[in-house]
Amino acid sequence: MARKARKSSSSSFRLNAPTQMVFAISLILAVLGLIGLFVPGVPVLGAYYFWCMVAAYVVLAAGNTMKGL
Repeated sequence: MARKARKSSSSSFRLNAPTQMVFAISLILAVLGLIGLFVPGVPVLGAYYFWCMVAAYVVLAAGNTMKGL
């Protein structure tokens, strides 16, 4: 009896290219985070630069994993 070929576990997790809108939003958040880190004259961004960078990464990761986002 012939065995059926198993699907590898990596084939069930597919990545998609993010849309231009998702990429633009994550890029804007990342730039705002960098401005908050390196420009001392912007106190609002300076307090939340880390969370801006985290949000940029989460938005981009969601755009890669969810189809149609």
